[in-house]
Amino acid sequence: MKHLLIIAALFISTMGFAQSYTEEVDLIQSLYGMQKKEIVADFISLQGTQATEFWTLYDAYEMERKALGKERLNLIEEYAMHYGTLDDAKTDELINKMISLGAKTDKLVATYYKKMKKPAGVKAAAQFVQIEQYLLSSTRAAILEEIPFIGELD
Repeated sequence: MKHLLIIAALFISTMGFAQSYTEEVDLIQSLYGMQKKEIVADFISLQGTQATEFWTLYDAYEMERKALGKERLNLIEEYAMHYGTLDDAKTDELINKMISLGAKTDKLVATYYKKMKKPAGVKAAAQFVQIEQYLLSSTRAAILEEIPFIGELD
């Protein structure tokens, strides 16, 4: 699990130095995704058709999660750009975007839990939710440790 946190920290520390922000995000997400898939594969043991159907759904989930991840990174960038001049309106806008992204992510996990239950079984679908929530929380915590709270640097 430490590897994922290292990647998240690396991502935050290199965001400002990337020659191409989009390429850098794609590279980091790709590396993160490969390590994440290995962790999920170690945690969830399936055979045959169950495995095939689970991994097909998992890959589809990852595509949607990565899109939300890019939205989250754009929000972090927007926060950083406006940090020194935050007024109530901009603060409210950013917080509402953050809440909306959290809700979208939770809805995405719930949607894929429902999709995975039948072909992969309830246990595997539940394990997916558990490991996904853990990894999402760990990654968010690592990123949040690098970002100042509103007013912290005043």
